[in-house]
Amino acid sequence: MSQTASAEATTATGQAGSPASETGSSHRWWILAIIGLAQLMVVLDATIVNIALPSAQADLGFSDGNRTWIVTAYSLAFGSLLLLGGRIADLFGRKPAFLVGVSGFAIASAVAGAATNFEMLVAGRALQGLFGALLAPAALSLLTTTFTDAKERAKAFGIFGAIAGSGAAIGLLLGGILTEYLNWRWTLYVNLFLAVFAIIGGTLLLKRTPRDRSAKLDLPGTVLVTTGLFSIVYGFSNAESHDWSSPLSWGFLAAGAVLLSAFTWWQTKASHPLLPLRVLLDRNRGASFAAMLIASAGMFGVFLFLTYYLQLSLGFSAIQTGLAFLPMVGALMVSATASTNFLLTRISPKIVVSLGMLLGAVGLVGITGLDLSSTYATNVLPPLLVIGFGIGLIMAPAMSLATAGVAPDDAGVASASVNTMQQIGGSIGTALLNTLAASAATSYLVGKDPTNKLVQANAALESYSTAYWWSAGFFAAGALITVLLYRRGVPQTDPDAAPAVHM
Repeated sequence: MSQTASAEATTATGQAGSPASETGSSHRWWILAIIGLAQLMVVLDATIVNIALPSAQADLGFSDGNRTWIVTAYSLAFGSLLLLGGRIADLFGRKPAFLVGVSGFAIASAVAGAATNFEMLVAGRALQGLFGALLAPAALSLLTTTFTDAKERAKAFGIFGAIAGSGAAIGLLLGGILTEYLNWRWTLYVNLFLAVFAIIGGTLLLKRTPRDRSAKLDLPGTVLVTTGLFSIVYGFSNAESHDWSSPLSWGFLAAGAVLLSAFTWWQTKASHPLLPLRVLLDRNRGASFAAMLIASAGMFGVFLFLTYYLQLSLGFSAIQTGLAFLPMVGALMVSATASTNFLLTRISPKIVVSLGMLLGAVGLVGITGLDLSSTYATNVLPPLLVIGFGIGLIMAPAMSLATAGVAPDDAGVASASVNTMQQIGGSIGTALLNTLAASAATSYLVGKDPTNKLVQANAALESYSTAYWWSAGFFAAGALITVLLYRRGVPQTDPDAAPAVHM
């Protein structure tokens, strides 16, 4: 990485000024900081608003039934448009896609923060999801094309994976601080400050890449995958507020499955496919997509229900709850960095990622027995650290291997696929675990006095424990799947793959 940008571009692709020209930047570590800041904005908003919802509801006067739409509006737009956003970044350039994504996300955050009614808040959140779907794949593909040296790539993806994995927990902490000391609107306004640095840095440091004017956008594929992903996310979101037997749940899920099947068929026929199947068919890459999907679903058993337990059962404040997750974030960062810098250079991802899955399962089993007399230091912290180490061993290697060896023209859509798996996994986890937890609480109350506060508290504990067990099951299944799917041996560098290194 000591050569100039033009020399590296010529070596990698045979012509200067190609997409590989980004890789030789002497400011690549500053570029990593900019990309990391933008990614933090996206992952923060998955949870930072959650703690602020009661305050926003009291201020704007919307119902409990409408409250879920503040979260769903974001996830619907984000999850359904990610592949389109990734392809736009490939076709029109990663730098403009990144800058438009950051700017639009900031404007949408300002709209949502200034909301005077429920409709304006939901519209702002949907716009955040739309621009986030453009920003997230552009950020990850920029990382893929900026760091091509194997050792530097490992460090960069370790840091990026730590941000992606810990962002939800950081969102809980920051949301608590801003809500308690300022007001709920600042959980949205904070994005304006982050965006300023990302826009200035991106404008100055990122290099513009030439556009392939012969390439075309796959419109039929775009319609099929966007409506299919929308239906899947919407169906799972409805399962939280409706029964699984409701047409709004199973109907949309079935429609989503049909549409995504049609999309897969169309990609084999399209002359300019939105998601070339060659991106999915690499064995390590497919295993990484599966790992992201499963881990994201299981993680919600930690962030969502442990948040409820700490606040409602142990009486923690919003800030105390956020602080309680910090040790897990520290463990996650350590293992994420170690996994890409050291472990993947010596050990097969079959072992590294599977070990992470097993640690996640063990940690979650460790918190299934939490009760009203449990203490944070003795009963919560140890398994939380185990979970953090596990998630770090999953997220960073999976993100790195999911985008390694991808051709420059496919970097954006490959990156979008990673984000899609994370978003769809989170939606599935939220809906499924909420439904199972609610059923467990209802079953516990049968034959008992539902007005008794102790009975109510124990019913809540039963619901949390059920969610933890199912989350542990997700991670256990993930361990088996990744053992079967990942290739044996240490990932090897492919000198012919440019600009991304096939690790």
